[in-house]
Amino acid sequence: MLGIDEQIHPTAVIAKGAKLGKNVKVGPYVVIGENVVIGDDTKIYPNVVIDGWTTIGKNCTIYAGVSIGGEPQDLKFADERSYVVIGDNTKIRECVTINRGTGEDSETRIGSNVLLMAYAHVAHNCIVGNNVILANCATLAGHVVVEDRAIIGGLSGVHQFVKIGRNAMIGGASKIVQDIPPFVIADGNPATVAGLNNVGIARAGIVAAVRSNLKKAYRILYRSGLTLEKAIETMEQELEMSEEIEHLLRFLRNVERGICRGNKRCNSENQ
Repeated sequence: MLGIDEQIHPTAVIAKGAKLGKNVKVGPYVVIGENVVIGDDTKIYPNVVIDGWTTIGKNCTIYAGVSIGGEPQDLKFADERSYVVIGDNTKIRECVTINRGTGEDSETRIGSNVLLMAYAHVAHNCIVGNNVILANCATLAGHVVVEDRAIIGGLSGVHQFVKIGRNAMIGGASKIVQDIPPFVIADGNPATVAGLNNVGIARAGIVAAVRSNLKKAYRILYRSGLTLEKAIETMEQELEMSEEIEHLLRFLRNVERGICRGNKRCNSENQ
């Protein structure tokens, strides 16, 4: 992209008010707006546009054709000041779009160690946690919350105001219109829950005793025939508490759109 001694390409357009950290590399034809802050050691490839009140952390990599901080695709937007905040060590691949918030001083927030693959879209007012992966063309509508370590498959669409729980995994080309609880796998159009994300849970370092309790929680939630309220009560009474179980219960207590239903054909005694 640039020579060893070259940090900012001469064709880049950087507003006077923009603040770039140490060792930031900026490629050809990049446009950086007046209110942008970029952390140390971040690399920006050609034809990127970073605008609005955008703050990007350290050691990020932003590939060609990305647009960050543009006005939200929202008819309610009235040219108010709003933000995009992105953490450290995040990779944003080709042609990703990230819009700033709708509402005065609102924000779209993306955590650290996130991978947004090519053509993914993060709409206004979304909150994306740490270590999240959005595969190619995954799309988040406005006000979506994606918790830490969730994975969203390529070509998937997530409805506005939906919440996707921690360590959840969503298969490619899925349509997500209700909340996806933590630690599960969902897939389909419309999506259904197929079981626990056993591989993701193991990779997250969750100990065997807690994994066993999560299996019990899954059976109560998806196989008992109980309402969500009764399933929560049963889990509170029957499960040994841990940070993961408490997080699951907290997520379920705050569901607003209902949870994604189970797919009985995909459930097995091993899940």
